[in-house]
Amino acid sequence: MIRKLLLFFAAIALVPAPAMADTLVDNINGISIDREGKVTRFAALVFDENGRIVQILQMGDPLPRTEYRVDGEGRVMVPGFIDAHGHVMGLGMGLMVLDLSGTTSLEDALATIAAYAEANPGRAWIIGRGWNQEKWGLGRYPTAADLDAVVGDRPVWLERVDGHAGWANSSALEIAGVTASTTSPEGGRIERIAGSKAPEGVLVDAAMPLVADKVPAWRADERDVALAKAQDLLVSQGITAIADMGTSVEDWMTFRRAGDDGRLVVRIMAYATGVPEMVLIGGTGPTRWLYDDRLRLNGVKLYLDGALGSRGALLLEDYEDAPGQRGLPLIGGTDLRNFMSRAAMDGYQVAIHAIGTAANREALDAIEELGATYTTEQRWRIEHAQIVHPDDIVRFGELGVIASVQPVHQTSDRLMAEARLGPDRLTGAYAWRSLAAAGAPLAFGSDVPVEFPDVIDGLAVAISRTDKSGEPFGGWRPEETVSREQALAGFTAGAAWAGYGDGRFGRLVVGERADFVFLSDDPLMASVTDTREIAVLETWIGGVKVYDANGDGAGEDAMADDGR
Repeated sequence: MIRKLLLFFAAIALVPAPAMADTLVDNINGISIDREGKVTRFAALVFDENGRIVQILQMGDPLPRTEYRVDGEGRVMVPGFIDAHGHVMGLGMGLMVLDLSGTTSLEDALATIAAYAEANPGRAWIIGRGWNQEKWGLGRYPTAADLDAVVGDRPVWLERVDGHAGWANSSALEIAGVTASTTSPEGGRIERIAGSKAPEGVLVDAAMPLVADKVPAWRADERDVALAKAQDLLVSQGITAIADMGTSVEDWMTFRRAGDDGRLVVRIMAYATGVPEMVLIGGTGPTRWLYDDRLRLNGVKLYLDGALGSRGALLLEDYEDAPGQRGLPLIGGTDLRNFMSRAAMDGYQVAIHAIGTAANREALDAIEELGATYTTEQRWRIEHAQIVHPDDIVRFGELGVIASVQPVHQTSDRLMAEARLGPDRLTGAYAWRSLAAAGAPLAFGSDVPVEFPDVIDGLAVAISRTDKSGEPFGGWRPEETVSREQALAGFTAGAAWAGYGDGRFGRLVVGERADFVFLSDDPLMASVTDTREIAVLETWIGGVKVYDANGDGAGEDAMADDGR
C-alpha cells in the first residue's frame, strides 16, 4: 500500500502544475521596441511570481487562466524608461539641500539663499546647488562678495547646475585656506578678482575640492533618506533603471544597504567614480547582478574635461567668447589610456566624459588604440558627446562607440553653445541624427540632477529640437532630430544595452523583467505638442506597482483575482 502511494505521488509530481502565481495584464495597448527601433505591439502579457515575463499575447489570442489579473483599461503600456546617464545620490542629496535651479537672476538667487539661511539657523554650513549664471543673464560669475551680503556669519558652498563649478562665500574660502597665494590645481581654475590674484569666489572643476572637502560629510542615515527621495522621484517619471555615473564607495554602500533591506526599487547600473573605487568595489571584475537585477557595478567613469557652461569643456579652438581659453583637461592622454587599459583588462566597461571637440577626439583616439589590444566586446561609451568635430562623427560608428547623450541639454544649452562656439562651429553640436547615421549606438539620459529627469520631455526634444515653449520655431538645427522610434529606443532598449542590462530588462519580451509604464497617450503617434502632455500613470518594476499617479496601490504586487 505504501509503495502504491509513493508511486501515486511520484506520478503527480510529474504532472506540470498550473502557474497559479502568474499575473495577466490585459486590455492594453502594449508597445515594445528593440534598440534598432523595431516596434512590436501586443494586447496582453503574463509575468510570473519572480516578476519575469513568460508570455506576450496579441489581440485575439486566448487568454490564459492565472491567479491574478490586472485590467489595463485600454491604456498605453511601454517598457520602463531607462536613464542612461544620471547621478542617483546627487539627485537625492539635491532634494535635501538649497535648490537654486529655479532662480532667474542673481537677485532672485540671493533672496532665496537669505531666506534659506534664516529658516535654517542651526546649519553650520549652507550648502546647495543649481545656480546658472547664463540663465541669470549675469555676464559674469557670481562672487564671494555677492554671498557675503546675505550670509556672512557661516560658510556657504553652492555647486553650479552642471556640478563643474562651486560658489563660495568668504567664510568658506577662509576655512579652506584659499587665498591669493593658492595655486589653481591641474585640471581646475580658481577665478580671480580682476586685476589681482585674490579669489573671486568661484572654483572650477579640479579646484572645487579645495572647499568641497571641508564640507561636513553626509551620515549614513542621511544618505539612506537621500536615496529614498531619489527613487520616489525617478519612479514618478516612469524611470525603472538608471546608469549611475560616478559611484563612490559611500554611494555603493548606500545602494547595498537598501538592497539588503529590500528598499532598492530602481535598477542601478553603476560606474565607479575612478579606478581605485572601481577596484575596491568590484575587485577582479564587474560585480554580478544583485537583488533580482537591481544593482551591478559595470565599470568606471573617467573625466576628460569639464562643462561648456563653466568653459571647462576641452575645445580644439579657443572659446568664441573667451579668446585664449580652450577648456580644462582633467586627465592627460597617457593617464586616460592607462586607466582604460586597467579597467578593460579585467572586463570593466569604460565610460568617458567628453563634452568638447578636443575631448571627444582624444577619447576616440584612445578607444581606437586600445581596441587593437582588447578585442572582446567592450561597449566603449562616451558620455555627453556634446560638441564633436564633424570629422570625428563617423569614427563613433567605425569604432562602435556608444554615444550616451542627453536630449534636454540641447534645449538648455543652445544659446550658451552659440555664444561659446560662434555660429560657424555648431556643426557637430548635439548631433544625434548624424551619430546614429554613422552607426553609433544611441543611449539617452538626463544627467540628473543637472537636468530634471523628465523622459517625456526628453522624447519631445529628441524628435523636435524645441523646448517646452516650442522654441525655436522649427527646431534648433532640426537636421539633427531623430525619429520617435529612435527616441523611445534610446530611453529603453538602447539604454539597457549600453549598461549591460540587455536580456534582463529594457524590452517587453519573454524572459525579461516586467518593468513597464502606463502612459496617457502613445508616444509613437502623438504630435510634439501632445507628446509633452503625456502623463505617467503607473510605474511597475519586476511585476510590482511602485508608482500610481492616483496614489493607489504603489509598492504592492498585483493582487486582483482573475475571476474567469
